[in-house]
Amino acid sequence: MKTKLDAYERQIERSAGQFRPVSKKKAQRIEGILQRAKKSRNINIRIAESDLIRLKQRSQAEGLPYQTLIASVLHKYLSNRLVDEEAIRKSVKLLQANQ
Repeated sequence: MKTKLDAYERQIERSAGQFRPVSKKKAQRIEGILQRAKKSRNINIRIAESDLIRLKQRSQAEGLPYQTLIASVLHKYLSNRLVDEEAIRKSVKLLQANQ
């Protein structure tokens, strides 16, 4: 039986010759980075009941489990990608006022 490839898979096959193998040492280093990125640990935190209720409501509106939402917010905060929407609005207003 012959397998049909989609456009994405055909592109991968066409570009396969462009890839170069890496040294064993570098491959191990890359694998270590990937493993650390995937690794997770369980923690326990205390959170106000009212905050937990609001968190569960927000996570339901977002369509994801509340623990996933917590992990996502923490990750964004730690990688400096958590954005304060109100601060952005104030900045935009200031920029518009100065034009």
